[in-house]
Amino acid sequence: MATQSVPSMIVLASTRVVWQPDDSLVLSPATILMSPTTGKILSIVPTILPRASFAPSATYIDHSPKLLLPGLVDAHVHLNEPGRTEWEGFDSGTRAAASGGVTTVVDMPLNAIPPTTTLDGFRAKLAASQGQCWVDVGFYGGVIPGNADQLLPLVEAGVRGFKGFLIDSGVDEFPAVSSTDISLAMTTLKDTPTTLMFHAEMIPPITDSVGDSVQQSLPPLAPRGELASYSTFLESRPPAFETYAVEEILSLAELAPQLHLHIVHLSAIECLPILKKARQSGINITAETCFHYLGLASDGIEDGDTRHKCCPPIRSQTNQDRLWAELNAEDSCIKTIVSDHSPCTPELKLLPSHLQVQEDSYQMAMRHSDSGIDMTLPEEEKKLAPRTQGQGDFFAAWGGVSSVGLGLPILYTAAVERAARGDSTPSIVDIVRMCSQATAKQVGLSHCKGALRVGMDADICVFDDEDEWTLRSCDMRWKNKCSPWEGRSFKGRVQETWLRGRKVFQLGGVNAGLVGGKPEGKAIVEKRTEYS
Repeated sequence: MATQSVPSMIVLASTRVVWQPDDSLVLSPATILMSPTTGKILSIVPTILPRASFAPSATYIDHSPKLLLPGLVDAHVHLNEPGRTEWEGFDSGTRAAASGGVTTVVDMPLNAIPPTTTLDGFRAKLAASQGQCWVDVGFYGGVIPGNADQLLPLVEAGVRGFKGFLIDSGVDEFPAVSSTDISLAMTTLKDTPTTLMFHAEMIPPITDSVGDSVQQSLPPLAPRGELASYSTFLESRPPAFETYAVEEILSLAELAPQLHLHIVHLSAIECLPILKKARQSGINITAETCFHYLGLASDGIEDGDTRHKCCPPIRSQTNQDRLWAELNAEDSCIKTIVSDHSPCTPELKLLPSHLQVQEDSYQMAMRHSDSGIDMTLPEEEKKLAPRTQGQGDFFAAWGGVSSVGLGLPILYTAAVERAARGDSTPSIVDIVRMCSQATAKQVGLSHCKGALRVGMDADICVFDDEDEWTLRSCDMRWKNKCSPWEGRSFKGRVQETWLRGRKVFQLGGVNAGLVGGKPEGKAIVEKRTEYS
């Protein structure tokens, strides 16, 4: 039986390539030579070489004038498998990533069961991932009360960093940490090349203390208003939740001066001066923001549209404008942009009937506490304001936005619109820096991911910045077709995705675009050696 021949070399060229000839990113014509055998970039020539320059056995494609970009590294994705695979899984989540030019995702330690808070939990996750990944997948470990003895073993096993919550995570198996837990994690990891990350929301204390007792303090901001009103939800989770948490983390940073600290999904602009001052004083802390904070604003969210619920919340247009301005600041503390893809079943979103994508077939038994607020009212208040977990209830709905693989069109479209208004906006080179180069560095993968450079993994995204399209349910490749981005129009779309020298996605191709026919991704379990 004849075997399919493998081309000796893959050659991609374009008049517009974002690549890295040295320590800086440039946009220029280029020809990229890569090996399908080793999966590495062999050479990059800063001009377009003709087909005749290569052997007949080579595969040659000139994509001009489309953009050739390094594959995106989405450093914040919830794949949820094992345990909650009905929400998302390795197969569906990485299919969606591949369709959007994302060649590496880093999986969060929750909401899988078991979570990645122990070595055994990590092994269970690795076993579940086998043979299912369409792109490469790295993994974070989790910091919870009582698991400090697991942190260094998880580093040895290859996790890229750790995440902890300073507020209820919404799932029982991943409880919030106290200042004592944070201190122990910092001292345990202080001499380790890793990243310690925090969901930086904390219920402001009623007393002057901001110590461990804050975890048990009564919520001061119980909702006052219609529970289906987005403004009620937004007011219940103000910027002070984020600033208190950031200040708590910074108050402990001296315990681990070299350890890279990181704030995930920053939404409140009030955190920016606090973080900048800390960085100026020498504290090694950075932040990320998300596609939904840069592309959605509370001003346009209709009451009951719980597709928009996430924590921290999507804030005002004014807040969003300041986030965009921060991206362009020379001393910006926001170094990366990620999806925070956090899906669930449509039932858990408690959508109003006109937004439901399917009939409710079941209601999963779990408490909806991810708002960080005790929604139990005294009996006398219940009589005045009866509460049901009904349609459009922002407090009862699960919080999370589905968008993995959609980040590039979201950012590019918003950037084009802002530029048309005369606003300062990041260029495509800046977008690559924040979504590929810096995210790879954040997780200790800058030696192989996040840039088009000789010796790097040949991970390439072919992006047509002139393609105009509207996201429909059928375009969503994640498992549950529920997202606030549905129905929105975008400028720019990924046409092809190449992973380690092999094409894994082609828009309009066979097998829903997964042209290889089988998953080519791998679990990244090499021990981290790079510091951020």
